[in-house]
Amino acid sequence: MPLTLDTYRLLGRSGLRVSPLALGTATFGTEWGWGAEQDDARKLYDTYVERGGNFIDTANTYTNGTSERMLGEFIRDRRESLVLATKYTTLRRPGDPNSGGAHRKSLSASVEASLRRLNTDYIDLLFLHVWDFTTPVEEILRGMDDLVRQGKILYVAMSNAPAWEISRMQAIADLRGWTPLIALQIEYSLINRAGERDLIPMARAMGLGVTPYSPLGGGVLSGTYSRADLNAASADSGQGNRKSFNAGLGMVTEHTLAVADVVGEVAAELGHTPAQVALAWTLRNPGVTAPVVGARTPQQLVGNLGALDVDFTADQLSRLDEASAIDLGYPHDLLASDHIRTVVGGDLRIETGR
Repeated sequence: MPLTLDTYRLLGRSGLRVSPLALGTATFGTEWGWGAEQDDARKLYDTYVERGGNFIDTANTYTNGTSERMLGEFIRDRRESLVLATKYTTLRRPGDPNSGGAHRKSLSASVEASLRRLNTDYIDLLFLHVWDFTTPVEEILRGMDDLVRQGKILYVAMSNAPAWEISRMQAIADLRGWTPLIALQIEYSLINRAGERDLIPMARAMGLGVTPYSPLGGGVLSGTYSRADLNAASADSGQGNRKSFNAGLGMVTEHTLAVADVVGEVAAELGHTPAQVALAWTLRNPGVTAPVVGARTPQQLVGNLGALDVDFTADQLSRLDEASAIDLGYPHDLLASDHIRTVVGGDLRIETGR
């Protein structure tokens, strides 16, 4: 049965209802060399909410603050019906060491600035954007809890952090009666399944809903790239800075293009676009709540929303999984081996999932 944007899902171990696809707004503004001007950004926003979408994702430094400022204007008439997520920790003022990081001063100042730009009294969901390896977890958790108690944020979440740190934070929050984490944002797609090693299983066990970013692998899975783009220097032709930027990050390799080839084959069989197939594969993972989708034009966004209509055959899923499979590594491979299962449990059979 096809999904719709108003077929809502619960986010983690909360009662918060969110759409199965979140609208990513890193493309709201052109300060980074790509993205949408004000009028086009407004059309993207209107297209999403008019179809029942309620989950909007931004960050304090997306397009140097323009993304939040635009949203502050767009959401004015329906603020209460939206779930608005933003982030903190990225450097807001180069040269000021305390304008970034996970610490309390950065947290408080960033949230206050986001509230002003977003023209709102509260933020529904605040993500720690990037782990800084210096701030004590107790400082982060207590700072977030204070802001929840003040009513400036409602829920808290994590992004781009080690699984063991996040699980430790959740345990501390539970033991001390502080606000628990309810969501995790990670990079996850058919060309980057590293989250399956520890982050996604950890999130399911700890009650965090996963909201993957870059579900199209920087455009690789949408068919934007070819073998000619294996040379990052040639990747900018006719595509603006975004394409060469992603190629320079190493997202365009023989392996990722081979995965994209299989995505294209499945898309042709289904009568959908490669982007829709790649998004739909991410959506069907039971550990995923809502992938974050972005676009530069309304047409791109409408195309991406078509992922809600994709239904795979078992053979198609098998081919996608096989083409994109990763080595889970130690200890996962060891623990899954027949030898270890035999020496631990013999011929014991246990029914799980009850």
